[in-house]
Amino acid sequence: YNLKNIEAGKGGDERAGDASLYGGVPRASRDGDWSESYVVRLIDWHLKEQETMPWLTGTAYWPFKDFSTPVRPDNPVPYVNQKGVVERDFTPKESYYVFQSYWTEKPMIHIYGHTWPVRWGGKDDHKEILVYSNCDEVELFVNGVSQGVKRRNSQDYPAAGLRWNCVYQEGMNEIRAVGVKKKEKKEVSDVIRQEYQTAKWDKEAACQVSLLSEEGDTALVQVQLIDKNGIRCLSSKKQITFEIAGDGSLICNLGTSTGSRKVQAYNGRALIRIKRNGGNSLVAVKSEGLPTAFLELKSPK
Repeated sequence: YNLKNIEAGKGGDERAGDASLYGGVPRASRDGDWSESYVVRLIDWHLKEQETMPWLTGTAYWPFKDFSTPVRPDNPVPYVNQKGVVERDFTPKESYYVFQSYWTEKPMIHIYGHTWPVRWGGKDDHKEILVYSNCDEVELFVNGVSQGVKRRNSQDYPAAGLRWNCVYQEGMNEIRAVGVKKKEKKEVSDVIRQEYQTAKWDKEAACQVSLLSEEGDTALVQVQLIDKNGIRCLSSKKQITFEIAGDGSLICNLGTSTGSRKVQAYNGRALIRIKRNGGNSLVAVKSEGLPTAFLELKSPK
């Protein structure tokens, strides 16, 4: 959303209309950019600025954990305020590690993108890779090839100077960062695997449902939005609803990104866990304007 459409100069108090979800003039709380990438950079900026304030005696981030809210039925996870640094089940978000890189002394390193399985762009495009760490120096490797060493400088925004512009190969890529904390003489590392898609997509045409994994009596199911040619629509933010018939049950109403019956697509997909309960089940996936998709989960032998 283009924030230039949000009228400025008349104060930022929205208490009179904050609960109004529809109509009215544009407002930052309702119409602004609250993507993970934006929030990570916003927090990074504020922490960087706080290090230049000698008069600042302390600071805190109010919403540590996501919390329920009755006035946000259309949030990505309905009725949940997602500004926390951990989900409601205490799963750390990317922003959690931004705070850690500024506020902890124990050596740590975290590549931004653990929740971003597929990136996209053109062939040979340079893509920014951010690393959040409290180490003095960090070296980045893409598919085993060093991209150079960077020194941490909290005033070099974003990511305290620990950023690289790199070329991904089509398909799967391994990103590895190695940091050195000289005072403690310790080395830490982090690794992620990201797929890179160069194929461009049209509008969403179908929901592609698959079984990602099974652990005990719990199955992890994914739905991916695809266009008429079967290409993943990675920027889609359509609402997705899960239903189930048979012996299994959805593990839902948790207020988390993988524990909600209804959720907005992220990276063009959505996930949910299902308790198998020993029998056969049929999972239905719905998204407005698209045919309902089904996945049969047979009883484990």
